[in-house]
Amino acid sequence: MSVQTITHAEFHCADADKAAAGLCADYGFTADAPATAPDGTRTVELRQGTIRLQLASAAEPEHPVADFVARHGDGVAVLALGCADPQAALERAERHGARVLDRAGALIAGFGDTALRFVPLPADGPGDRPTDGPSDERTDARTDEPTPEPRLLDALDHVAICLPAGELAPSVRFCEAALGFHTIFEEYIEVGEQAMDSKVVQSASGAVTFTLIEPDPGRRPGQIDDFLAAHGGAGVQHLAFSTHDITTAVRTIRARGVEFLTTPGAYFDVLAERFGETAIPVETLRDLHVLVDQDHGGQLFQIFARSTHPRRTYFLELIERQGAGTFGTANIKALYEAIKRHSSAASA
Repeated sequence: MSVQTITHAEFHCADADKAAAGLCADYGFTADAPATAPDGTRTVELRQGTIRLQLASAAEPEHPVADFVARHGDGVAVLALGCADPQAALERAERHGARVLDRAGALIAGFGDTALRFVPLPADGPGDRPTDGPSDERTDARTDEPTPEPRLLDALDHVAICLPAGELAPSVRFCEAALGFHTIFEEYIEVGEQAMDSKVVQSASGAVTFTLIEPDPGRRPGQIDDFLAAHGGAGVQHLAFSTHDITTAVRTIRARGVEFLTTPGAYFDVLAERFGETAIPVETLRDLHVLVDQDHGGQLFQIFARSTHPRRTYFLELIERQGAGTFGTANIKALYEAIKRHSSAASA
């Protein structure tokens, strides 16, 4: 009955077709045929590797999808958790205090208005990961024949969730008791006069990872406070997609017009002192503004896309792991320093 994987993320959007087109054009997702329900709700399914995204928009303002968008803007409304026995998982969560939103749909309250849904495992098994050097089939409009295209993204690595001050500890307890997760990493992050606490919880399978972050109310209000105010409470700040080749993914996606956060050269000047030799040459990392960190298992490489959300809340991350199973101790701080620089530049 334990959680094995995230089968898909459900996005609520103002315009599902437009959002889907952007993700396909920029990040290489493939869209299934859109579906329109009798009430006018529009749904588009996106896929790449084992990543599955379900985008929905509603014509009627009273519809729950439209209501979510009115309160938060486009965002992750539901994370679907794959289980061998969804009903047993629901009962366990309820015994440990979870608030059931839809018993028939095995839906419980999660973080703010981002809910959690227990669903059956996919037919290809829990947490399957693509092999190296993958490709997806995409249709050539001239011939209607599927053509192989190098895949940029492989899987959903982790979900980052912002929480109001005071909610980190109870949220971790909820994940541990109701979902069967355990804490694998924690860090207190200081950026100038701002500070935040972060804990990472993970399923027993290792395939579901939540990075939970709350602001330190004793310090000057900062980026997490800004997210909470703009988003309207707790919610998903970013999804991190794993890639087997981050340098190719970044170059390809950047060439398509996506902007990534930049990092000062001083960060790269000291990498040799911090890590010795890196799996990706430092000059390549510097050129692409890709961050590197490591844990006991190996290295990881990360980069964060600049938010294009009208509220400057939600964004995407790319990550390549070369042995690292958790997180290092410097990249989260580097991320928030980069966000601070971009926010200052945007408001200037």
